[in-house]
Parts: sequence; structure tokens; C-alpha cells
Amino acid sequence: MNRILNEVSHRPWPLPHGPWVMAQQWHDLLFAHWRIPQEVLQRFLPGGLELDLYHGEAWLAVVPFRMAGVRFRGLPAIPGTSSFPELNVRTYVRHRGKPGVWFFSLDASNPIAVMAARAWFHLPYFHARMNCNENANSIEYASTRIHRGAMPAEFRARYAPVGPVFQSRPGTLEHFLTERYCLFAPNNRDQILCGEIHHPPWPLQLAQAQFAENSMATQIGITLGDPDLLHFAKRQDVVVWPAKPE
Repeated sequence: MNRILNEVSHRPWPLPHGPWVMAQQWHDLLFAHWRIPQEVLQRFLPGGLELDLYHGEAWLAVVPFRMAGVRFRGLPAIPGTSSFPELNVRTYVRHRGKPGVWFFSLDASNPIAVMAARAWFHLPYFHARMNCNENANSIEYASTRIHRGAMPAEFRARYAPVGPVFQSRPGTLEHFLTERYCLFAPNNRDQILCGEIHHPPWPLQLAQAQFAENSMATQIGITLGDPDLLHFAKRQDVVVWPAKPE
């Protein structure tokens, strides 16, 4: 863990004060991105948040991956609860000028993780039936939301990297979309919480994907066609700090 905490020159601001509380590994991750009219997304954001635009354009992402090594600081990973697929739908925002990520939903196959994340991080997590498997150098991913009372959402895709690993350059679209070091979430007092994270620069690859089903954005009234941009990352090591009011 000290290795990634000592790698900070790429960060847009210093590491947070205080100890991190959770470590995670993200594996076989796909960044699937769509350009979305900004007026469509802005109406789903709470007051105090504005869309972060790249050359005047807003972006929505669907991000499937596999969690591993999930553990709290000072504790070992708990067998049966530390590895599971996760799938999020997100956009890019600013709060008081600070760039970050806003999640419309996060689906996970681990019900304990879903309950904990909803309670501790105030994030819109949902329980889903999910599979993430590597087959013939590609990833086969399937998710069906089964959370009681939640809107249905389903995702089925096959994806794979198609180019060499690279790190995005500041100022590029890839850098804007991936190098994000905090998330924003609401609490029950109409406040915006900020959850800081840290990881090394993303080891990106261009990707290809075939989508058999993707209704992940229908919860906000958006039907997604073919994505505008696809990137793959084999692994990312992450540490997380507690969410606090901004």
C-alpha cells in the first residue's frame, strides 16, 4: 500500500488528511462512454453540483469490473465478501470548482457490500445477480438487478483490450474521463458529501465490446446505443477515505 501512497505526482490535489479506511483492487474494467446532451444529465443532479464538461460536452459512463481484495484498514480481507463483480453508471461533475464523479447507480453481487456502501458512503448501490468471466482473452460480463423496489436494469456484454497499455496525458479526453480522485454523494441532510480516493495513473488500453443488453441508463430516461469511446484496464489498486461534507 505504501507504494501507491508514495506515487502522488499525478494527483490534481494533495492526499487527504487522515488515514484511508478501505483498500480495493479493480480488475478487468471497461470504461464505456457516451456523449449525452448536458441538459439531459443536469436535471438529475442535486443543487450545488454542475456537470463537468470537456470542450462543452457532457459524458455518461457504464463501468463493469470485478472487485477483489476489499478490506478495511488494519484488517485482512474477509473470505466470501472481498471479491465480487460491480457495475456503475456515472457522470462527471464539479462541486465548488472541484472535479469528481457522480453515480446514478452502482450494482454489486455482494448484498453485504451493498448494505454497507448505502449506509456508510450514502451511495445508490443495488443488489444484482452478476457474473464476470474471462474467456478466450475477452471478458464476458452479465448483470441483472434484483434489488427489492429498485428499477430493473440489465447488462450483458463481451469486451477485450485491443491495443498496448498507455497512460493518458493531461488535457486529453481520456485523462478527463478517468483520472478522477473523488466522488460526490448526498446525505439525508441535503448536504453534498465528498469521498476521496487514490490510485496510480490508469493503465489504459483501447477496447472493443459487443453489447447484448444494456438498460443501465433507463433509470434516468436514457436509451444507450453504441458507445462513443471504449477503454480497458486490467487492474487498478485503490484506497478510499470516508465521505465527509464539503
